[in-house]
Amino acid sequence: MDVKLTSANAAPAGAGHGIGSLKKHLGDYGLLLSLVAIMAFFQVMTDGTLMQPLNLTNLILQNSYIVIMALGMLLVIVTGHIDLSVGSVAGFVGALAAVLMVQHELHFVPATLLCLAAGALIGGAQGWFAAYAKIPSFIVTLAGMLVFKGLALALLQGQSLGPFPAEFQLLSSGFLPDPLGGEALRLSSLLLGLLAAAALVGFKLRERLQAARHGMEVEPMAVFALKNAAFVAIIAGLSWLLAGYKGLPNVLVVMAVLIVCYDFVTLRTTVGRRLYALGGNEKAARLSGIKTERLTFLAFVNMGVLAALAGLVFAARLNTATPKAGLGFELDVIAACFIGGASASGGVGRVFGAVIGAFVMGVMNNGMSILGIGIDYQQVIKGLVLLAAVFVDVYHRSRH
Repeated sequence: MDVKLTSANAAPAGAGHGIGSLKKHLGDYGLLLSLVAIMAFFQVMTDGTLMQPLNLTNLILQNSYIVIMALGMLLVIVTGHIDLSVGSVAGFVGALAAVLMVQHELHFVPATLLCLAAGALIGGAQGWFAAYAKIPSFIVTLAGMLVFKGLALALLQGQSLGPFPAEFQLLSSGFLPDPLGGEALRLSSLLLGLLAAAALVGFKLRERLQAARHGMEVEPMAVFALKNAAFVAIIAGLSWLLAGYKGLPNVLVVMAVLIVCYDFVTLRTTVGRRLYALGGNEKAARLSGIKTERLTFLAFVNMGVLAALAGLVFAARLNTATPKAGLGFELDVIAACFIGGASASGGVGRVFGAVIGAFVMGVMNNGMSILGIGIDYQQVIKGLVLLAAVFVDVYHRSRH
């Protein structure tokens, strides 16, 4: 799956690379194994409640906006910056959506587009201060957090506003239709999940063959087969469980499309490579001809759009906009990225890791709530997990 350039006299593709190589490739998926272990732990501790179709659906809906924002936050962190305002921006956009759709009765499609445009403008404004005015992004977005929290309160005049139109609510509470007419099982959702699993295997096999053809090192075939079999089993199993309830949530499809797109951009495009170069060494990136200010600016614009989308998803799920919406979101989003392997110094991080990190946080929140652990101790445990993740990153970097 992951490939690395080797010297001209590298061993032939598919050749055994020894136990060290095997450990290296398995180590790349330690985070996924950690997520599986955490889910298994809470599945046992909650007497099977965690993996029930209803709870799995709620787990996806509860973490959808965190995953969406984590994709944008990852790019910001990779460039060597941070955005503390995402929770307040999400809450502000949710309030703006309520004013447009509920108070002014604007159709949900133009209202949604206006909200996304507002998110882009907000991200662009903060990005300009961070990239061109050279104000530290921590300060810029801390100010933004206060500004947009206040603006959301002003827009709503301190009151909750709702309900939203039924069509808009489908963004977060709707499910894919089932034209195949399954009763106990949503056949269309199950079939779509199986097709997604097959497409993933086909893509990874093609990627492996291309790497071998170009003389690049690939993981042992046994590891490749075992890993992809595990992915297929996970996707098929989740699809089966969700199909037994109401099928695949609409927001899951939105998340999946975004994850695939951002994974492609970060790993397969020039823009993605330049983002990592910028975070790794800004001075060297600038000397090599990369327009670092513009790249930073665009990373913040992207973050603003995704924060706006997350705000819309959250508002649609609650079916109301509240002054406290988005409170603390930035902590979960930033924690998801760092737990997922992003480095606080920039230049390191993967989309896959950020998504898994978001679900690690989500499963912990969900599992601890089912077990009746108070919010106070939940915060303590989440803080310790975040600290441990950053400690591992710093330790790893110091040894290399």
